[in-house]
Amino acid sequence: MKNILILCTGNSCRSQIAHGYFDKFSNNKCVIYSAGIETHGLNPNAVQTMLRDTIDISRHTSNNVNEYIDINFDFIITVCDHANESCPNIPSKNALKIHKNFFDPSKIKNSSNPQEDFDKCREEIKKFSLEFYKKYID
Repeated sequence: MKNILILCTGNSCRSQIAHGYFDKFSNNKCVIYSAGIETHGLNPNAVQTMLRDTIDISRHTSNNVNEYIDINFDFIITVCDHANESCPNIPSKNALKIHKNFFDPSKIKNSSNPQEDFDKCREEIKKFSLEFYKKYID
């Protein structure tokens, strides 16, 4: 069983969306954790965008990376530049660190269609998640 940590700034949106897809695509081969450098609570728009793709993340919690400091991860995936630059040292011996910056749909000011912004971000994360599983897990 592989341990995967998905890390973002506040563990409210992008890391939660990735967590949902990584769970879905893992076929019980991985244990998925998501965390933030801070905790901002679960973004309701992230929950809604995932429901539109039939994945329920409404029971996820916003966790701080320090809660997982004793877990030996196989993969640590940062999904935003801030987390990549600010990530504390996680003492996983052989973790492969992967970085992919996704735009933050919750930061778009005066958007004419926030639902579309979240769906676009979701689709980018979904594609990344599928590619990850094809390359590293399957």
